[in-house]
Amino acid sequence: MSPFLGVAIYLILWWLAFFTMLPIGAQSHHEADDETAPGVERGAPRVHRLREKALWAAAIAAVLWLGVAWAVSVDLIGLRSR
Repeated sequence: MSPFLGVAIYLILWWLAFFTMLPIGAQSHHEADDETAPGVERGAPRVHRLREKALWAAAIAAVLWLGVAWAVSVDLIGLRSR
């Protein structure tokens, strides 16, 4: 696998993991029955924890990338030209 392809696959896996994790643990002001200031969307998350979710997404993407790299190295996924 070329370095460019490896980075591209990792980025795709990271975005998939990140967007999958976004709704996990999110609680809106409306669900918590919190009072909000005027102009604040009641459907917005109270605490988003984006940094934590981005780090978890990086770890998940790394594990998945190792699986894809292994599958390519043993030619389970045929990316080599014959």
